[in-house]
Order: sequence, then structure tokens, then C-alpha cells
Amino acid sequence: MKSQIKRSMKFSLTIAVITFVLAAIFSIISSSILSDVIWIIGLLIVLVIVLIGVVFDMLGIASTAASEQPFHAMAAEKVPGAKEAVIIIRNADKFASFCNDVIGDISGIVSGTASAIVVLQIAELFGQGEGSTGQITLSVVLTSVVAAITVGGKALGKYFAINASTNIIFFAGKTISIIERRLKIKVLPKNEKQYNKIK
Repeated sequence: MKSQIKRSMKFSLTIAVITFVLAAIFSIISSSILSDVIWIIGLLIVLVIVLIGVVFDMLGIASTAASEQPFHAMAAEKVPGAKEAVIIIRNADKFASFCNDVIGDISGIVSGTASAIVVLQIAELFGQGEGSTGQITLSVVLTSVVAAITVGGKALGKYFAINASTNIIFFAGKTISIIERRLKIKVLPKNEKQYNKIK
């Protein structure tokens, strides 16, 4: 029990640090980009950030819903991505935590910040100063639209995650396989004994 608590605390601390770093990076990048583009491009960037959150939320749910059995035969035939798919499913709790809690939540926070910048740009375009009725109205409308797209997108994503979990995780496995093979970046935790036993 103590060892499990220690592992859980270590993972939670790691996730917290990763979240802090990624949130800072995404916020700096998005703010820097948005400050140099027109409002319509800024709006598209906000939608892209929301889409990233929706996609990763779907990946996290799919990892908990998928079964590893369909991938065993593919792994035995050395189909690229099959072993990675099995590893994702066997580590579904950590994978889902990263996708849903780290990327998903960061996307929500960053999209909110980005929306505020876009609102200010649009308000200035129409001669509405900060705190004016027009600026506040724009803020409420854009925030509501972003929230609606986020919630609606995640609801749709959950449907696909549950009903097409095998295909989604296989796609994720193939993507990770390509990244690890070509860029030599370790994405998934691989216990060599367990990894070699996947058939």
C-alpha cells in the first residue's frame, strides 16, 4: 500500500510539473502569436486550441474503453503501432490523466486567455475601450461560443471514444511509433520484459 501511495504521489508530482511547464510554454506562444495577427486569425487559433483539447480528451477516454486483445495478433505480426497500442491500454490511467487532465485542462485555460486577447482586438477595431459595454458584450458572447464548442466537441468525442476506441488507440499507437522511431524520442514507458512479451 505504501509503495502504491509513493508511486501515485510521484506520478502526481510529475504531472503537476509537466502541466506547469506546458501551460507556461503554450501561454507564451499563444500570447506572442495572437499579439501579432489580426483578430480573424486569432479566432482560428482559439478554435485550434479548443480542437486540441477535444482530441486529447477523446484519446484519454478511448484508452480506458479499449481492449488490448485485438492488438495481440497485430503485435505478433509486427504491425507498426500495435505494441504501442497495447502499452497505452495497459497504462490507461496515466495516459488518460495526461491527455484529459494535462493537455485537456491546459487547452481550456489557454483558449480562455486567447479568447480575451481576441476580444480586445475586436473591441479596439470597433472603437470600444476596455471595460466598455461593447467589450463586455463581446467577451460574454465569445466566451459562451468557445464554451459551447468545447463542451459539444467533447460530448461528440466521448461518443467516438467509446464506440471506436480500437481504431482511435491504433491510430495513436501508430503515431507514437513513428515519433519514437524517427525522432528517437521516448513517449511511452516501456518495461522491456513486458514489451517483448506482447504478442
